Amino acid sequence: MPETIRFGSRGSDVSLLQLGLSRAGYYQGALDGIFGGQTREALLEFQRAEGIRADGIAGEESWERLAPWLMGYTVVKIAPGDTYRALAEEYGTVVEAIRTANPAYNEENLPVGGELVIPLGFQLVREDIPVSSYYVSAIACGLVARYPFMDKGEYGRSVQGKPLYNLSLGTGKRKVHIGASIHANEWITSLLVLKYLEEYAMALACDGEFAGVRARELYRECRLVATPLQNPDGVDLVTGALREGRGFMMARRIAASYPGIPFPSGWKANIQGIDLNLQFPAGWERARAIKYAQGFRSPAPRDFVGFSPLEAPEARSLAELTRREDFARVMAYHTQGNVIYWQFGDREPEGARRIGEGLSSITGYPLEETPAVSANAGYKDWFIQTWNRPGYTMEVGMGQNPLPLGDFPAIYEVNKPAMAYFMGARDA
Repeated sequence: MPETIRFGSRGSDVSLLQLGLSRAGYYQGALDGIFGGQTREALLEFQRAEGIRADGIAGEESWERLAPWLMGYTVVKIAPGDTYRALAEEYGTVVEAIRTANPAYNEENLPVGGELVIPLGFQLVREDIPVSSYYVSAIACGLVARYPFMDKGEYGRSVQGKPLYNLSLGTGKRKVHIGASIHANEWITSLLVLKYLEEYAMALACDGEFAGVRARELYRECRLVATPLQNPDGVDLVTGALREGRGFMMARRIAASYPGIPFPSGWKANIQGIDLNLQFPAGWERARAIKYAQGFRSPAPRDFVGFSPLEAPEARSLAELTRREDFARVMAYHTQGNVIYWQFGDREPEGARRIGEGLSSITGYPLEETPAVSANAGYKDWFIQTWNRPGYTMEVGMGQNPLPLGDFPAIYEVNKPAMAYFMGARDA
């Protein structure tokens, strides 16, 4: 649940509040993340309509009432005479969406008193909302409710106890992994993966094409496991969802020792100041020597390797998931640079260059060797070293992190077919 916010608050949770109120029909302003008078009046109107305390403060009860507008569905009890068509008209959705969300029911014989999932009439993933842990949680819950053929798991917890979600689609023997936001100020990559999942599921639901391929064929050939938010505490710090409390104060104290790194926009680490993509046992000691020489010897907004490999719960949980799932290949999304890194040292797993060249052809990003100062202890490095299978770091976009949301549409259009190719490419 997001923190309580009120007039004067700013950040991603305010944008989320504005989105919920807009979808519910109470707010017509910009989703600007600024809790001003228009947002307060819309919230008051919503609270009155819901019969809850009208104080203009978004606390627990208000967030609970807004949940359907953020998760994209509601649940109703079937009444005598209910039909999918009537319910679709009542809730502003379509019959096909209700049918997809309720595969166990025969719509000609709906059981009175049973529960129906009613998807609401909008796509879940927006391109103009900053990421927060609650937003990702809402989308994850909404996706599996709308598309029951998608699976949701929890592969671990962050330092602050936030769930680390994995979302999975497909029945094929080839199992692949796509991950995002291991670095906090690269949170735009979470939207990239979530939008891909939603559009892929939509194509599956209507048995259509997706990114130039038949969605059902991809589903039968490949099992996709996505981890869309690998560093929830850090992302919340960067986007303003975390604004107070012990975690925020700890991060601010850490940042004070590094005045040259803007706070919080320059934050890449988890909330303890450990860079999660320098936590994997693949040249970790070499990475430590390089980063210590650069001055990162203790918790920092970026580039601190930790005191031992897999010390951070987020990195340890990702490693455990990877061991458990036995992926054929992995793709790690980062920003920025428009480049693909695909090797670890002199290792070149079978098929890695061919698949990498395919990704490069689709995106226009060149295949390059990882710069020496960053060539150790990353997730991709550890995967290649441990399994001798293809692993890729996709550095998307250009500019300064965090990239602006206005860059997202162009990044997505380039990477949507790349992700589909990554899933569908033959192993040899």
